[in-house]
Amino acid sequence: MKLKPLALFVSHDGKSSRASITCRYKCGDACSHAVPNTSGGEYFGDIVRTAMSRRGMLKSGAVAVLAVGAGGALTACADDSGSGVADAATTTAGSGGAPTGTAFTPVAPNTQDAVVVPAGYEQAVVIRWGDAVLPGAPAFDFDRQSPQAQEMQFGFNNDFAGLLPVDGRPHTYLLVVNHEYTTEPFMFKAYDPENPTVEQFQTALAAHGMSVVQVKGATGTGSLTPEFGPNNRRITANSEFLVTGPAAGSEYLMTSADPTGTRVVGTLNNCSGGITPWGTVLSGEENFNQYFANAELVTDPTVAARLKRYGVEGGASERKWERFDRRFDLAQEPNEVNRFGYVVEVDPWDPTSTPIKHTAMGRFKHEAATIHVTDDGTVVAYSGDDERFDYMYKFVSARKMMQGNGQASMRHNLTLLDAGTLYVAQLSGDEPAQVDGSGTLPAGGRFAGTGKWIPLLRTNVDGRAESLVPGMSAAEVAVFTRQAGDKVGATKMDRPEDFEPNPKTGKVYVALTNNSKRGTEGKAPADAPNPRNNNKNGQVLELEDDHSGTSFTWNLLLVCGDPAAADTYFGGFDKSQVSPISCPDNLAFDPYGNLWISTDGNALKSNDGLFSVVLDGDRRGETKQFLTVPKGGETCGPIVDESRVVVCVQHPGELDGASADAPASHWPDGGDSQPRPSVVAVWKSGGGRIGT
Repeated sequence: MKLKPLALFVSHDGKSSRASITCRYKCGDACSHAVPNTSGGEYFGDIVRTAMSRRGMLKSGAVAVLAVGAGGALTACADDSGSGVADAATTTAGSGGAPTGTAFTPVAPNTQDAVVVPAGYEQAVVIRWGDAVLPGAPAFDFDRQSPQAQEMQFGFNNDFAGLLPVDGRPHTYLLVVNHEYTTEPFMFKAYDPENPTVEQFQTALAAHGMSVVQVKGATGTGSLTPEFGPNNRRITANSEFLVTGPAAGSEYLMTSADPTGTRVVGTLNNCSGGITPWGTVLSGEENFNQYFANAELVTDPTVAARLKRYGVEGGASERKWERFDRRFDLAQEPNEVNRFGYVVEVDPWDPTSTPIKHTAMGRFKHEAATIHVTDDGTVVAYSGDDERFDYMYKFVSARKMMQGNGQASMRHNLTLLDAGTLYVAQLSGDEPAQVDGSGTLPAGGRFAGTGKWIPLLRTNVDGRAESLVPGMSAAEVAVFTRQAGDKVGATKMDRPEDFEPNPKTGKVYVALTNNSKRGTEGKAPADAPNPRNNNKNGQVLELEDDHSGTSFTWNLLLVCGDPAAADTYFGGFDKSQVSPISCPDNLAFDPYGNLWISTDGNALKSNDGLFSVVLDGDRRGETKQFLTVPKGGETCGPIVDESRVVVCVQHPGELDGASADAPASHWPDGGDSQPRPSVVAVWKSGGGRIGT
């Protein structure tokens, strides 16, 4: 049956559906500010195409030991009953012939205030903002919050999620979750953004960071129940971190509170992340720029230029934290901002351990950091800089990973991300002359090309570091990595967010969320990896990388949007038989090697969701929506294993005009309750494998 796209949810106004209040508190209104990258850096049309041999499929050396997070265009939408289960009669017709892991009836686009899952699936909340993490935590009371309570409770706006099996305890896991940011107007009634109280400030500090929570599964169901385990932990914006790598102890990290430049208080705006094969958790510090005030008072032109390149500008910050703590006031502590924007590593098995900030991996708006291990034990970490016209990076370790679960191997492996080479990507297209910004496929039938990794910084195992960028020291490259990418001509991308290596094939996938400024006056025009001007819907890039080397080939797996639109592409699959998808953000893989994509800011005017994508065979590019999240919410941190899907529902009910005094959502508790960011588990009714 030929199915028509749902016109109800199609918009061509060029805008994401993310509410402006979400933009203000999540990323400091980045899209309404000037693009930080004003360099003359390259885009592929400037690059002379070089003759590079295409590589065959790469053999994966990844060690898969942990679960990590990471249809047709529809004829009708699910009803608004709030049941949270899609009616099979209103979705695409069936899943016959679908590859293992993707055999489910797709959920239709909708605007329900519910998590909507396929017919035949069940769901339950795992943990909510304010639920107890540590023994002694008080029951959550929206009207009587305190910083002391929040230090022991699950934080706000959960993003990344990872599940780590606990040895010797069947169906028991550590759930590790990031808390990206706080939206104070949705946390506190009668909140005055011009005059926050000190208690609101302290509560918000405690609501940032990460949570480690032991959870228990049950036979025959995918539900997960929190427990007070020995490893439960809250990491907040008040926790201490150790700085390692080339920037540790440098003049750029020294402050009055830390003249050594080696100890940082707090982590901010932790977005996505990754699980390492040695059992730790990586977390990316993303939109840290928005927390710092009084950049306009900085008079040193070099410092001012560095701040501007990272989007740090203006007077007072949105949250006004500088009124309560000098570290957020650049006029008093100009180096404090340089202590954020790193990949953070946490050992969830030792609640007394000090988390690490790895400066050898560079400083930028890390969406995540994900790991591939080559056959010889070399560790390769991929990360995107989530900003319009910014870059893609990888770090290749100098040391080899040590196998085993003992203390010696853990000590060794915790140094892997401190010695190695940091690279930035430069891409070129096979048919550059045929890219005109409209999204029309070149004559070859796909957007594809070659690329190279340009070295920026080499850190040796003895700790000595060497800059590979003329005119910059090693510490400067580590702290001002964006400028290093500018100097070497890295390719400007459309918000590179999550990077995920496929553990089955070794291919690497990148979510490029959107870029409404592409092709506008004075900005880089469309190119092969970013083929549309005014790109509101984003794309997904597929790399065949020489992981520890410097060359790769690439193609666009998806050019997202309305399948009925001429500027979309679904890996060559029949576009009348796919789900509409917009603004890809986080990526994950199921046990069968299918890609799963969560979205942020759906520009097609339906709620955000989670989608499966077939990667190989004659159904390559088949995209099916598995779930949608409540109105105003964002889908984050997907985990897809045999028996369950886990997602983080971030900022439910965050719609313009709404607030804690006038909530637009009552998810997850219903009634007249306040919306609460939460982690949700989904499973097949009666048990069984997801997507079979």
